[in-house]
Amino acid sequence: MNVLDRSTDFINTLPDWAVVSVLLGVALLLSWAFRVLVVRRGLRFLDPQSLFIRTTLQRIRGPVGLALLMGALSLAATLSPITERSAEIVRHVLLIGFILLVAWTARVVLDLWLRAHLKRFRIDTDDNLLARKHVTQMRILLRVADTLIIVVALGAVMMTFEGIRQYGVSLLASAGAAGIVVGLALQPVLKNLFAGIQLAITQPIRIDDAVIVEGEWGNVEEITSTYVVVRIWDLRRLIVPLSYFIETPFQNWTREEANLIGVVLIYLDYRAPVSSIRGEVERIVRGSHLWDGNTVAVQVTDFREQVLELRVLASAGNAGDAFTLRCVIREALVLWLQEKHPEALPHLRIIGGETSMKRETQRRTMNEHSQSPA
Repeated sequence: MNVLDRSTDFINTLPDWAVVSVLLGVALLLSWAFRVLVVRRGLRFLDPQSLFIRTTLQRIRGPVGLALLMGALSLAATLSPITERSAEIVRHVLLIGFILLVAWTARVVLDLWLRAHLKRFRIDTDDNLLARKHVTQMRILLRVADTLIIVVALGAVMMTFEGIRQYGVSLLASAGAAGIVVGLALQPVLKNLFAGIQLAITQPIRIDDAVIVEGEWGNVEEITSTYVVVRIWDLRRLIVPLSYFIETPFQNWTREEANLIGVVLIYLDYRAPVSSIRGEVERIVRGSHLWDGNTVAVQVTDFREQVLELRVLASAGNAGDAFTLRCVIREALVLWLQEKHPEALPHLRIIGGETSMKRETQRRTMNEHSQSPA
């Protein structure tokens, strides 16, 4: 008698519960052994530079482990001496596991495809318009795909139960008021879902766009399936629903390009030497590393009763540099005016003010005396 026959005879002498327990234990052990010995050990032998391969193995470890576990459980159920009712329960569990495995695999495939697609783009460069366009589009579509995968998988799992399947069929057959109530209840969710699809197609905003929302200036930090996170300049976070960017006007400073023209308004006396100020502004701007080399101009844009309005224009590579360049121009120009042309600073003129005040005082005194009783 060989070893196989002896093992078979020994197994036949065991009670049914012991056989089932042993087979299930072997299935769990095989699943664990694959995850630990194959995936974890295999990662150590890979080239550390092949980040995509390492990420791929890490991502597929879960679905492959679940697939191996399901296969082992299916084999164990086939070999185990269990009743027909128990076998039916096992098959139902395996069916649910298969649905979850398909959904999980689809999610992993989408994520890996997204990573492979976005490897060609970098948003940490100055000219990152195309990269931000692709990153925004792919991330929004991935969020929408996640929602659809979860909904379809959950619906498929629920339909494996007889009672829920019959309820679903009757609900679809009756439609009517129930569908209207569900639609009204899910209106905010569906509204943001469709807004996300519209944002992915039209792209009024992108990742890292400089925007002004609700009077706050900041950069788009994250776009989810229901809301947008705007990182404000003082590091606060503004959470805005997706539908806001479809229905409400807002400012996008980097819609087509990151370059911006900064504006500085200065109010000076009419004796201000505009030509000298123009030369000083050009010197300040050209000497700053924040200037992108495109635009610098000084213009008198308005006359007021006591001052004139001087507008300084200077371009920069992005919104942050434009803001800083404006501050540099203000500080340097005010210091230069104080030292070289103090007469150009605003003055309040009163011509013949003392005589006029005396005449006004005398007139009021005479009016009071004439109105007083004799």
